[in-house]
Amino acid sequence: MFGSLVVEARRASDNEHAQRRRGGIEPAGDVYRLMRIAYPATFAAMIAEGLFRDPPPAAAIAAGVLVLAAGKALKWWAIVTLGPRWTFRIVVVPNVPLIRGGPYRWLRHPNYVGVVGELLGVALIAGAWVSGPAAIAAFGALLLKRIRVEERMLATASRASKTSK
Repeated sequence: MFGSLVVEARRASDNEHAQRRRGGIEPAGDVYRLMRIAYPATFAAMIAEGLFRDPPPAAAIAAGVLVLAAGKALKWWAIVTLGPRWTFRIVVVPNVPLIRGGPYRWLRHPNYVGVVGELLGVALIAGAWVSGPAAIAAFGALLLKRIRVEERMLATASRASKTSK
């Protein structure tokens, strides 16, 4: 779990630097600083709770593995689809059209749906019946705030793209 986070962090950092070199802009009001602490902390809290409980039922573990795998798959599909545009931070290059392929054909924010799947999957696998719902609710609130900031930034970049044609 944490190994994939290291891979994601490296990729995000490389892409962020590339986006900034291309004129990428980061909006005010993003909750990234809090998210970068809260994201791994939610997993750690759920795993810690699981260590102090009896193992969850096999059905919960199996469901958790499926949900975690589906969440990871959706998240990585979004990452691969965005390519060098994917970062942990919101960094938007003006006058670049939105990606409309891959999972973005059906979902506006598939990466975030995948993240919620990861959280839910780990909660089920760990049997984190208290910290799981709390973590999903708290991190979900951060995601909603982030989506508002991101949507505002994407709308601004989209308007710039349309007026420059």
